[in-house]
Amino acid sequence: MATVRHAHTVWQGDLLKGSGTVSLDSSGVGQFDVSWPARSEQPNGKTSPEELIAAAHSACFSMALSHGLAQAGTAPSSLETKADVTFQPGEGITGIHLTVRGEVPGLDAEGFRSAAEDAKKNCPVSQALSGTNITLTAELA
Repeated sequence: MATVRHAHTVWQGDLLKGSGTVSLDSSGVGQFDVSWPARSEQPNGKTSPEELIAAAHSACFSMALSHGLAQAGTAPSSLETKADVTFQPGEGITGIHLTVRGEVPGLDAEGFRSAAEDAKKNCPVSQALSGTNITLTAELA
C-alpha cells in the first residue's frame, strides 16, 4: 500500500534576505527555520534543503542496508550512516557522499562493502536522486 508524507514551507521575502519555516506535517515532529545564508554559508541554527536531503538519504540507506543484510542472513547489530550533500551556489547539488560503519556479526569487509553498494543503488532516496553523483565509503566497526 502506497504512503504519502507531507511537509510544507512558508517563505517570506526575497531569496537573499528572506527566510522561511519548514514544517514536517505527517509526523508533527517539528518546524525548522530555513534561509539562503543557511544554505550557502553557515547554518547558524537554521536548516537547508541539502541538510534535509542528507537526513532522508542517511535514513533510507540505513534501512535498505539493514534489510539487505538481514535477507542475506547477516543482520547488523548496528549501522551508523552519514550523508554529506554538497551544494554549490549557481550549480546546485553537485554530489552526495555516504559513509557507513557497521557491526555485522559473521560478515567480512568485502561482503559489507558489497551489501552497502547494493543498498546505495537500490534505496528509494538514491533512486530519486539518481541524477546526482553518489559515492560511498563502507567499513566494519
